[in-house]
Amino acid sequence: MADLASNATAAAGTHSEGVIEVDGSHGSYEEPTLLWLESYQWVSVAMLILVLIAIFAGKVHKTIGGGLDERIAAIREELDEAKRLRSEAETLRDEYSAKIANAESDAAAMLENAKAEAESILDRAEADSKALVERRKRMAQDKISAAEREAVAEVRARAATASAEASRKLIREKLDADADRKLADDLIAGI
Repeated sequence: MADLASNATAAAGTHSEGVIEVDGSHGSYEEPTLLWLESYQWVSVAMLILVLIAIFAGKVHKTIGGGLDERIAAIREELDEAKRLRSEAETLRDEYSAKIANAESDAAAMLENAKAEAESILDRAEADSKALVERRKRMAQDKISAAEREAVAEVRARAATASAEASRKLIREKLDADADRKLADDLIAGI
């Protein structure tokens, strides 16, 4: 209606309070009023009454407030849950960071221990191999010495056997019974 009134005012070009003239020859149009209020004012009063009824009688504000309070409480719970989950995640992250750091230090310590143990094994193996070489060297020298002693003993035994055989042969050839008596007599006289 307001559009109609503004079109009419634009067409007529004149406007007075509550009265709109449309082209002076055809008459005028007057908007209705009730208790000195225009129609748009009555709409405002009706809206105000409707809002007051909704607020006081319908307790709409409590329902809206309750809904908002419930939504706020739900959001707070979600935020608290998110904070709790975040703190748990940070705790787990810190825990695993500490475990990783410990694992890295343990791995470094294990590596150092393994290196030290390998060095010790190498040193022991080297010492053992040197001792083994020395022991085998001594054994070889002992075997050589034993073989030399056996050879010397064998040579001496053969030499003794050969000399005994040679002396028997010489004695048989050069000593007879008379020479044997003379020798025995000389020995007895020397005593």
